[in-house]
Amino acid sequence: MKKISLSLIILGQVTFAQLNFKNTTSIKDTTKVENLEIVFITANRTSTLRKETPVAISKITAKTINETKAVAAYEIINKTPGVLMVNLGNEQHMMSIRQPMTTNAYYLYLEDGLPIRPMGIFNHNALLEINQFNLQSIEVLKGPASSLYGSEAVGGTINLISIQPSINPEFKFGIQADQWGYKRIQATGGATMGKVGFHIAGISSLQENGWMTFSDYNKDNLNVRIDYNINSKTRLISNTMWGKYYSDMSGGVNENDFYNRDYKSTSDFTYRKSDALRTRLTLEYDWNDNASSYITTYYRDNKLGQNPSYGIRWSPTANPTIALGEVNSNNFKSYGAIGQHTQKFDFLNTKIVGGALYDYSPVTYWAYLLEMKAYLNLGIPGKQTVDHYEITAERPDVKLANYTADIFNKAAYAQVSINPIDKLAITAGARYDNLKVNYNNALDNSTGTRIYDKPTFKVGINYNPAKYTGIYANYAQGFAPPGITSIFRAKPGTGGTTGKPAEFYYNLEPATFNNYEIGGWLAVLKGKLIFDYAVYYMEGKNELLNVRLPDNSTDYRSAGETRHKGIEFGGNYKLLSNQVNIRFGGTVAEHTFIDFKVSDKPTDALQNLDGKEMPNAPKWSGNSEISYYPNLLPKFRTSLEWQSVGSYYQDQINTVKYSGYDIFNFRASYEWKGIEVYGNIINIADKLYAYNVARGNLSTSQSAYLAAAPRTFLIGLQYNFSIKN
Repeated sequence: MKKISLSLIILGQVTFAQLNFKNTTSIKDTTKVENLEIVFITANRTSTLRKETPVAISKITAKTINETKAVAAYEIINKTPGVLMVNLGNEQHMMSIRQPMTTNAYYLYLEDGLPIRPMGIFNHNALLEINQFNLQSIEVLKGPASSLYGSEAVGGTINLISIQPSINPEFKFGIQADQWGYKRIQATGGATMGKVGFHIAGISSLQENGWMTFSDYNKDNLNVRIDYNINSKTRLISNTMWGKYYSDMSGGVNENDFYNRDYKSTSDFTYRKSDALRTRLTLEYDWNDNASSYITTYYRDNKLGQNPSYGIRWSPTANPTIALGEVNSNNFKSYGAIGQHTQKFDFLNTKIVGGALYDYSPVTYWAYLLEMKAYLNLGIPGKQTVDHYEITAERPDVKLANYTADIFNKAAYAQVSINPIDKLAITAGARYDNLKVNYNNALDNSTGTRIYDKPTFKVGINYNPAKYTGIYANYAQGFAPPGITSIFRAKPGTGGTTGKPAEFYYNLEPATFNNYEIGGWLAVLKGKLIFDYAVYYMEGKNELLNVRLPDNSTDYRSAGETRHKGIEFGGNYKLLSNQVNIRFGGTVAEHTFIDFKVSDKPTDALQNLDGKEMPNAPKWSGNSEISYYPNLLPKFRTSLEWQSVGSYYQDQINTVKYSGYDIFNFRASYEWKGIEVYGNIINIADKLYAYNVARGNLSTSQSAYLAAAPRTFLIGLQYNFSIKN
């Protein structure tokens, strides 16, 4: 095995790393930056050259992660072209990758290639469980990847890669805090002794008395990895994650309070809490230079309870002093295994990857009613808004959902890549997923089985006409069954205290997607200027969408068609002897309802959304940054970052827009004898903006502004210790 120093050039990000992999005829032993044959990424759970990968994929490196000094993951992930991770406060989030800003199950979140959640139990907040101090890199694959990773890999797949044990003893310890009551302590360390290597990372965050009322939270995470190198061909790797999280849920503010910067929550009782344990054991074996296998067994134990601010239902046209809410709990365990084999052949430089997965996840879910009083804000002429809510009665006797289910997920997949002629690579893949849900719904005393299964396919080509450029094209299918929490919730206006029998969403169908894409890359000026782009057109059918009703309740629809199209681009330019690095990237996109009926009732004013833009879908978003690394002060770095989000409709009927925002962030650090001092200024200009703005479809509906923080000063101190041989 040769050790090769590689320049990682991935969608406009350039860093240097030492990587080990087997020498093949397609990899040249060279360290020249301009030789793009050595570009390395992971797109199919194996090492793959960029020139042989027909997808839009980005890698956020350890250098970028370390320099960002992020409080939450969105600060890092938003550096990826075509990605907008929306901050919902206290590390809560939703996502926009080839989709509007949404909480729907169209994204797959992985830890070292393994899904954080089982199929059917998607949670848009899954990344709040991540330990930011345990990340080696982050890979973001944009567009459907269901043929490899399974359902929910539709808009994008985010793979968080944990830090491996270091060869020499290493240790880091740090603290950071801002002026709004946030503070964090973190530590990590590892070493290799003989055949055993280990890495441990811990983080503890606390937010108290912040700029927004009722917005405290605390989070504790611990990650432990142990590698046992049995021999030169065999490795045993264990990974365990434990996390505990509790947060107030301040929710959005009304328009008047937002523009007056009166950051007060309308509730002082809403919360979200999470307890998570994930552990896995992987056995890797190299049969020879052309064949390798692995098998992973895993266990998950997750408890998520909440009194959600988004669950408050209030109507200004009914009884405006009355509101309803809920408390719910979603708990599951998982027992599963995944195995994969990779085989290479000299004939046409063929590589075949095949694998299978089995997952058994028992789940329990319940939700009960809260009765509330709404205290109105009477100081706004012509408008009725709520100043604050108060719980008047907890009604655990009135269930909004109450079910148990056993989820069985079986899958098999295969992918083959060949080089039929020089400079041309062809990749094709297929997967079959079978999701079976055996359920017991206590609200209608029903039991039954729901099965969602589908084969998905992809095919792509790469053509590399010259050493410094390449193009690709692909077709890929996506597949996303409805989340079971959607299926077993009582429809609005049924169940509870309505006097009507509860009705459920048993007829929700899986969403399917067809994605057509072309893209490419170009490197000039001896690799100092690198540019990537992707153009995509994606059609969605039976897409699960949430229809907001006048009282803020949600009705689900999975009948209709949507269209998603756009251009993603990213670039990187180094100048002044690599002292200055300019990174730029963004996306221009349109997300449209094509055939989407929301009502069959002739009395309803809103019949369909055909031709409307999807709400919360900015046509432009981007993130760019200029960084300075002075040669005269090698351990100093500074950067200025621009985050931009264009305007978008707040409602589904396209009557009210939010103007979007542009903000700037500044970061700087200096390290001396292992002691690093750093500071971040987020929102330098103290701009008033909202991460997200949404409203219902009536003329009387009120906009809910998810306010972003005022100018924030973060300071930190970190000690980096390493023993070098």
